Amino acid sequence: MTFDPFFFMRGKLGGSQSGQSQQQVAYLRQLQREMRVEETLNIPLTELNVIVFDIETTGFYPDQGDQIISIGAIKVKGDEIKEEETFYSLVRSEKPISNEISSLTGLTNEQLTTAPLLSETLFEFFRFAQDYTLVAHHANHEKMFLQHASWKLYRAPFKHRLVDMSFLYRIAEPELKLITLEECCKHNGIPIIGRHHALEDAKLTALLWSIYVNKLKRLGCESLKDLYERYTMV
Repeated sequence: MTFDPFFFMRGKLGGSQSGQSQQQVAYLRQLQREMRVEETLNIPLTELNVIVFDIETTGFYPDQGDQIISIGAIKVKGDEIKEEETFYSLVRSEKPISNEISSLTGLTNEQLTTAPLLSETLFEFFRFAQDYTLVAHHANHEKMFLQHASWKLYRAPFKHRLVDMSFLYRIAEPELKLITLEECCKHNGIPIIGRHHALEDAKLTALLWSIYVNKLKRLGCESLKDLYERYTMV
């Protein structure tokens, strides 16, 4: 698989789907118009506003029926984690989840039966995220599900910059082969709490982001543009 450190989700919103109000679509369309993705490339990482997030899903393949069952996120500016500015929601599941997924995430079919619809949760998540840069650990998973959901609900992908945390690991410490969130946390002395809970995983990733912002600054990488240029030289 080709490594892509930056994902761009672009497009114009089409018609609304069932459960998606005209007001919601209008809001998201306006957010797209106001979003200035390219400008974030030059903002110093120590000043960049990001939304670090995580999703829990029923599997790995949204085009084969796997679903988002929870979303968790937290705001970060530079290396400052905004502990009080978080987002978390379950997502109604269209079919029963497996015992394996229930055991892994701690979520039950009873909880997901009465949870908000994906259209409602995703809209609230985008309202929380605004035009911030999105950050996730191994973001290709989040990318696939967000693109699939955005197309399903809005008939177009959504326009956000999505940065993969593993990109930062590769630039800051290329000699290490850090893969899992557990490995990255252990390497950086971060206690692992609440694993496979979307908000708790987002908080762990936010701690890693705050650490690597400073590691990269010491290497002379002060913006996303610097990181991209350093990556092309590796």
